[in-house]
Amino acid sequence: MIKKRVKQNNGFSDILVRYSILIAFSLLGLGIFYKIFTSLTIYPVFFVLKRFFSSAYLMGNFILVKGMPIEIIGPCVAGSAYLLLLILNLSTPGIKFSKRIGITVFSFTLLLLINILRIVILSFMFVSGNSFFNMAHLLFWYAGSVLFVVGIWFLSVKIFKIKNVPFYSDIKFIFEGSNLKKKKRY
Repeated sequence: MIKKRVKQNNGFSDILVRYSILIAFSLLGLGIFYKIFTSLTIYPVFFVLKRFFSSAYLMGNFILVKGMPIEIIGPCVAGSAYLLLLILNLSTPGIKFSKRIGITVFSFTLLLLINILRIVILSFMFVSGNSFFNMAHLLFWYAGSVLFVVGIWFLSVKIFKIKNVPFYSDIKFIFEGSNLKKKKRY
């Protein structure tokens, strides 16, 4: 009985810490993700484009290629996608701290690489005057971002052998530890 009570208290403490971190990030806002990932997105995109177009120049958030401006704005950086990955990570119980850090680094790095590739592909389409640019841009923006986050999360679950479900596992734990659970009738 004592072991069960200690385990339950540790579980509640874990929930409190994880959701406090989520609230802190929510209060800080998306700005922290844009501050971190804007440069990490712009410079690699510029580096790749410079390899293919000697006329590429970087001016703030603009990359000029063949005199055509490519602006990397907030939605291009996908700060909300990083926040969603963090929410999925921190709302999943039963993950040791070091593993949680590994999952975060893995998922953020994979999202960053996919995002850089996405921007490079769209930049090539834009510079070449491809008639499908607008459609591809909107498709990447609306459907791609959601699919990328979901795909990265499922890949993380598989690679890191995550057994619990975000939010649901916490709600189930709280319910089972509360007085709301129906008592067994004998």
